[in-house]
Amino acid sequence: MLYDAYEIQRSMLAGASAFANFSASLLNNPTNPFAYFGGGPVVSAALEVFAHAAAPRGKPAFGLNSTVVDGRQVAVREEVVVRKPFGQLKRFVREGVHGGPRLVLVAPMSGHYATLLRGTVERLLPTCDIYITDWRDAKLVSLDEGRFDLDDYIDYLIEFLEAVGPGAHMLAVCQPSVPAYAAACLMSASRHPCRPKTLTLMGGPIDTREAPTAVNLLATERPYAWFEQNVVATVPVLYPGAGRKVYPGFLQLAGFMTMNLGNHLMSHWEMFKHLVQGDDESAEATMAFYDEYRSVCDMTAEFYLQTIHTVFQAHALPNGEMTHRGVRVDPGAITDIGLLAIEGERDDISGIGQTKAALAIATNLDDKHKQYHLAMNVGHYGIFNGSKWRTRIAPVVEEWIKAHD
Repeated sequence: MLYDAYEIQRSMLAGASAFANFSASLLNNPTNPFAYFGGGPVVSAALEVFAHAAAPRGKPAFGLNSTVVDGRQVAVREEVVVRKPFGQLKRFVREGVHGGPRLVLVAPMSGHYATLLRGTVERLLPTCDIYITDWRDAKLVSLDEGRFDLDDYIDYLIEFLEAVGPGAHMLAVCQPSVPAYAAACLMSASRHPCRPKTLTLMGGPIDTREAPTAVNLLATERPYAWFEQNVVATVPVLYPGAGRKVYPGFLQLAGFMTMNLGNHLMSHWEMFKHLVQGDDESAEATMAFYDEYRSVCDMTAEFYLQTIHTVFQAHALPNGEMTHRGVRVDPGAITDIGLLAIEGERDDISGIGQTKAALAIATNLDDKHKQYHLAMNVGHYGIFNGSKWRTRIAPVVEEWIKAHD
């Protein structure tokens, strides 16, 4: 019933958004005399803000068509290297450019699409041969394709690394830090030739007992059964994945919006003022951010629930109790992978120390293969997007990869 109610509301808001957008266009039309009198600009701005907030959203495009390599502009095209039911490995091919470190970016499966890392990809494209995990919206995957849980996620990462080949590097942002670390442990234990040369973890919940945030507390203050009963929904019949149990993306988005509701309200107020003043460039920057932020997808219920238990409630990885298909995930197996842990001083999703814990539990890894970077005055999103990422954090990642390539 929850998902059906949401679909009804979404359909109603889509119509209201279209009408508001049409009305705003009329008021903004220079041939309309009412656009120059009274509160025309104010009403038009209010309609635009509402239309943007209520508009339905699908999967965004990366839109990265070119980059600059060694001072020259080169074309970029996307290529699917591995296609799986619940995700694919995508490569950004730089036309005419050969060589360079091969880097697998592990995008979060946490309600947003891989395009959330567009800024990450764009900044690293000039120096690295970039691959990215492009996870699929669970509501679009037929029940015939079976389940997808945390064990499957780890299997996907290992298969993706095998497809890229020996000598690749891996970078995980936020949620996938745990499965990426687990994959590195398992591949190290078996001396797999395709284990990554380096693993960079950014704002990840390796040990959420360190500086717990509101997100961590939500997962620990309620029993496992509460999540099963209250946040799992069934995909409606209008989608290919009809009947699949999922954690809906709209619930995840609602939770994130509520955490920082004041900031989001202020952002929309500033957008409104920019539109009234005719500062379209500033307003469009805010719109672009929310176009991405509000583009959400569903996760399979089994993946979400297993993550809640394994990562946030049992703290299985730092406790040495995490298993993958019956095999213990041993951080001590990592002996030759360069580990880089990056945290943001103002991260309200993964607190300070949660990602750094990855270095401490790798007990058999020499200190020369470990590095920690605390980005001052940086929040969670700023670790991998924005000017501070581009100028202060990305160079650290590039130097670490270069030193181990």
